[in-house]
Amino acid sequence: MTVLVTGGAGYIGAHMLLAIAEAGEPSVSLDDLSTGARWLSPDPKRLIVADVGDREVVIRLMRDFGVNEVIHFAGSTLVPESVQKPLHYYWNNTAKTIALLEACAACDIERFIFSSTAAVYGMPDHSPVNESAPIHSISPYGASMAMSERVLEDAAKAHGFSYMVLRYFNVAGADPKGRAGQIGKPTHLIKVAAQIAVGARREKLQIYGADYPTPDGTAIRDYVHVSDLADAHLAALARLRRGAGPEILNVGYGRGYSVSEVIDAFERVTGRPLPHEIGPRRSGDPPQLIADTAAIRTQLDWRPRYDDIDFIVRSAIEWEKRLAAKSGGPAA
Repeated sequence: MTVLVTGGAGYIGAHMLLAIAEAGEPSVSLDDLSTGARWLSPDPKRLIVADVGDREVVIRLMRDFGVNEVIHFAGSTLVPESVQKPLHYYWNNTAKTIALLEACAACDIERFIFSSTAAVYGMPDHSPVNESAPIHSISPYGASMAMSERVLEDAAKAHGFSYMVLRYFNVAGADPKGRAGQIGKPTHLIKVAAQIAVGARREKLQIYGADYPTPDGTAIRDYVHVSDLADAHLAALARLRRGAGPEILNVGYGRGYSVSEVIDAFERVTGRPLPHEIGPRRSGDPPQLIADTAAIRTQLDWRPRYDDIDFIVRSAIEWEKRLAAKSGGPAA
């Protein structure tokens, strides 16, 4: 059995390939390199550079490599960009997922894991939020992923394959061995803060709102280490192989850290202040977003290894130092 990982030259896909390799299983990856990089893929020789929406290429890849399981990461993930370019997000995330599923049906794929997002919940009424919470996406990104979930449900029923949807919260950190991490345009708090901490960015960290109804006034999020996320996908695959599914599961740690607490973690790890300033809230940001993890802890044999904010921050900083060394830039 060969596992196809779409988006295998990207942040999460590269960590997924590392986890599959460590499990001793064969894989092949596909990426169009629009946001990924060939060097980030653990095995560039097993990376096919192509568009996940190109049905004929994907069908040929599946047949050539004997693929019967797919883990789908390829897509666009930036909420603000999705508001500016909604059609791109519906095309890239939903239409291309449809094309991928058509290829899966043509090749009699047995199992499919879709990497979804907590953005499908929009502004949930309660936190922690569980999988039965209403789907109420407030961005084209969240809506495109929710649409893809529905398409997957219908396709699986029609074509007889099993599937699982993992809705993950705020992914952060980098491979503890320094083999992979986040590249590209920084938009997430820990990525941006890590760049500032190593001197790759000179500006101050922007805090978007300090007047939320939270203990310190800053927004709270559930940060999950990217390697733990990859392990969750492996555990989901193992469960599907045992005949389970379909299932939808949140992936998080079930507790959150405020922006101020994340800044405190950076200052503990580096031993020096992290420059920051407070600005206005961003539209659509919930005060708190934490995963209810009861389902994943019950259904999957998944036990997080890196549930520690200081470890997440440290791994992100070490990765930024590696990137700086690779580019010849500054590293504090």
